[in-house]
Amino acid sequence: MNDVLFSEPITLKLQSIGLQSIGERKVASSWEAIECMQQWPDRARGRSWRAAYRACRDALDGWRTAREARTAFVKAARTAGLLVTGRKST
Repeated sequence: MNDVLFSEPITLKLQSIGLQSIGERKVASSWEAIECMQQWPDRARGRSWRAAYRACRDALDGWRTAREARTAFVKAARTAGLLVTGRKST
């Protein structure tokens, strides 16, 4: 299983308990996306989170492209309110 790099990194704003910001994280590959999604709050683990997780896993297995995984991850991050706005992410 090889990591699959995204064409451009995605920047997320991560929060700790109590909605205090703990900083930003750049995600540049399917493996990093999967690691990052493990830390998402439960409220953000809906349909788009599951689709992104599956797409990133499938990309690692060679069943989907890096573009498909990145697109699904961006959608999940946007839905969860974790995507840093004002930067090109799509």
